[in-house]
Amino acid sequence: MAFTKFLASRLAKALIVVLGVVIINFFLIRMAPGDPASVLAGQSGASNPEYVEQMREEFGLDQPLIVQLGIYLKGVVQLDLGYSYRSNLPVLTLILRRLPATLLLMFCGFLFSLLLGVLFGVIAAYARFNRRRRWIDSIVMVGSLLLYATPLFWLALMAILLFSVTLGWLPGFGMENIAAGLTGWERAKDIGMHLILPTISLGSFFMAMYVLLTRSSMLEVINMDFIKTARAKGVRPGRIIRVHALRNALLPVVTFAGIQLGQMAGGAVLTETVFAWPGIGRLMFEALLQRDYQLLLGVFLVTSIMVVFFNLVTDIIYRFVDPRIASGSQAGGWQ
Repeated sequence: MAFTKFLASRLAKALIVVLGVVIINFFLIRMAPGDPASVLAGQSGASNPEYVEQMREEFGLDQPLIVQLGIYLKGVVQLDLGYSYRSNLPVLTLILRRLPATLLLMFCGFLFSLLLGVLFGVIAAYARFNRRRRWIDSIVMVGSLLLYATPLFWLALMAILLFSVTLGWLPGFGMENIAAGLTGWERAKDIGMHLILPTISLGSFFMAMYVLLTRSSMLEVINMDFIKTARAKGVRPGRIIRVHALRNALLPVVTFAGIQLGQMAGGAVLTETVFAWPGIGRLMFEALLQRDYQLLLGVFLVTSIMVVFFNLVTDIIYRFVDPRIASGSQAGGWQ
């Protein structure tokens, strides 16, 4: 009963957050200069005021904002996100076509950053704990700070120049070689090769943050009394790190993981643009250039739902990882 109440409370908050994001995004986009009617009219070479006004009436842009908002919210409830002015296709269809590519990139970037970040964080903390290997801690910390300070777009461009243009080891653009007509395992292998550079570029910044967070949390736990007791009993340092310290040190990492997934949805925009990755991040960038209001709102809505969902999952996982949390306590991004 306690967990059911907890889940119902989180779902209610999630719905309120998504509704608020939808309304705010709607008004923010309308505040931007220009509209789809003027853009499309200019591209067609018929930008006279009568034609623009006719298109505005056709798209429903001549109605008051409150009326437009009401129509849009009614469509969202019915899972109708509108029609793309530019592509002449339903917004939901366009998003569902691109969403798998974005989820694949986010999942690979998340695993890359989490696993390597925690691994190097533990190595750095163990080296610091062991005292005789502090030089390893210094190397890991310097490398992490360099990755943390490096802009994502610069890292992506340098990776393309080095591994794709200069060395020719990896493909630099796209998700797969469509012209090759590959199927089955060969196609999966080709997608995997195209995925390496975007994954490293997207995950490097977050990997550095995981290293710093894990190392700091590990060192804090190591100084606690139960660790000192284990050391006094003669427990080996490696076992202290693995068995006693790591589990307690991972609690902040779990919280940050949920936040990171939400941030990755935003970071994927830049990564997908640089690598021409066919995901919703690149779709959002194209819709922004074309003033495609309905498509922009649809992408914002989907990414908002993803962020809220990841925070909800983080709350649930945190509840099970840390048994000290009571039924009414807050965790993750809902404090």
